[in-house]
Amino acid sequence: MAEYLNWTFFWKFLKFGIVGFSGVLVDFGSTYLCKEKFKIPKYIANAIGFCTAASTNYFLNRIWTFHSMNPEVLIEYSQFIGISLIGLGINTLVLWILVSKYQKQFYLSKLFAIAVVTIWNFLANYFYTFG
Repeated sequence: MAEYLNWTFFWKFLKFGIVGFSGVLVDFGSTYLCKEKFKIPKYIANAIGFCTAASTNYFLNRIWTFHSMNPEVLIEYSQFIGISLIGLGINTLVLWILVSKYQKQFYLSKLFAIAVVTIWNFLANYFYTFG
């Protein structure tokens, strides 16, 4: 494990975080449009926002964060989306617990859920998708 705790690892995590921040904007924007403008139920709007952000994040992470040259783009994308779907499950569970059980504000809870899922997504993609 110590070999992974180096500057390259942390630099990739930082880049992943920057890409993730752009994904937060895509996620929140998509979720807001779906929930507030199109009146889609909040958990479905959340899933749409999350999946839209996951797709844009894949391409940015492939090119910039991990410099992937894997010619099997569809397989790599499928792996990334699979990890993101697990992340979506974690995201929705955290969001549901905070909003339904603890009566926390939806968008603040969503931000916390995104932070939790960022750690999962980075580690899973670092070791599996792009590893």
